[in-house]
Amino acid sequence: MFLDHTILEVTDLSESMTFYRDVVGLESRGRSGPFEVMLVTPDLALDLWEQPEPASRHLAFGMDRATFEATFDRIRESGTAYGDGPSTPTSMRAPGRSSGVHGKTDSVYFHDPSGHMLEILTYEIGR
Repeated sequence: MFLDHTILEVTDLSESMTFYRDVVGLESRGRSGPFEVMLVTPDLALDLWEQPEPASRHLAFGMDRATFEATFDRIRESGTAYGDGPSTPTSMRAPGRSSGVHGKTDSVYFHDPSGHMLEILTYEIGR
């Protein structure tokens, strides 16, 4: 069994698609009905759906160290505020230590344009 896709409500579809493509590094697969489909992995899509008042969500993206560093560079270059933990997502200190499904991680927390709290993480700690 695997998770095929999930829907994330966003306030501005175009702005969110650009953010998830250019900052987070997801691949845009184009429109499918009311959704902008963003590929997370070959087997998982994030379907962005424009809604006036999206419910707040937290998404954590696990990645290898090189992808983590490249993504963190894009976060900084974009001017997006970031932090070292879920209670300090705009402290401009990172990475912090957190936990994921496989144990301890280096993590960076930040918000997308709709206010969802995102996290990038790697299990390759301190390299």
